[in-house]
Amino acid sequence: MNFDGILFFPVTPFDAQDRVDEDLLRQHLETTLAHAPGGVFPACGTGEFHALSTEEATRVVQVATETVAGRVPVVAGAGGPLGHAKALARAAADAGADALLVLPPYLVGGPQAGLVAYVEAVAAASDLPVVIYHRANAQFSVDAVRRLAANPKVVGFKDGVGDVGLAQQIVRAVAAAGREDFAFFNGLLTAELTQGAYRGIGIPLYSSAAFAMIPEVANAYYRAYVAGDEERRNALLDGFYSPLVGLRDETPGFGVSLIKTGLRLSGLPVGSVRAPLVDPTPAQQDRLAEILAAGRALL
Repeated sequence: MNFDGILFFPVTPFDAQDRVDEDLLRQHLETTLAHAPGGVFPACGTGEFHALSTEEATRVVQVATETVAGRVPVVAGAGGPLGHAKALARAAADAGADALLVLPPYLVGGPQAGLVAYVEAVAAASDLPVVIYHRANAQFSVDAVRRLAANPKVVGFKDGVGDVGLAQQIVRAVAAAGREDFAFFNGLLTAELTQGAYRGIGIPLYSSAAFAMIPEVANAYYRAYVAGDEERRNALLDGFYSPLVGLRDETPGFGVSLIKTGLRLSGLPVGSVRAPLVDPTPAQQDRLAEILAAGRALL
């Protein structure tokens, strides 16, 4: 798979009856695809994977593949209880997805051999290649990633931990294994704040929740990043991303909640987040509106 651009993690819109709003999802996907993401990752973290039923997640992926229609890769979320993850893997394959992002197992921690077995079980459940998501209770050692990289169905690694030294060792171990087709992503919250460092260790790709909310600003940052325009990149970091991160860090889960709020502020009624996430207070929403306006003013 070739990812050329920002990795887009769409939200999952809900209607007034707390049902997945498929029409709004199509609109969200179509309008954001116009900003040329490198790939679409439906029913993942920003899409509230944790709060979707198997049927809902399956339908979200189906709508995404229908809407994207082959323009860029579609990578569906699969994780949680192993049976649930395997069912979602099969459903994503049936829906025409291109790959899976293997999210952490549900609740329990396991040794490295168990984490490897979990990824391999999800990979074996369908014909789709898989990307490892390194975060929470699924933190992989260098040896574990080396072992997984021996499986041709494992095609990528997304870092959500932020241990740059470990990430560097993993990049080098995969390179030593001869996997030139292996993709590495920076998947930290608001990855723009750390992407300068990640590029330096051989991780050029990143996911951007901000792209789902304000793609024109996210693309301005990406263009500056690709061009090596540090003056422009730092202006966007100082004027938009740093204030956004300050607000995000006030409340757990705001990495998702603020994105849905920003879309509502922009006129797309995607609904609230599901429990255990919460929406911003009116005062926080006002601050988000100011941050979005400041970001647009930088364009």
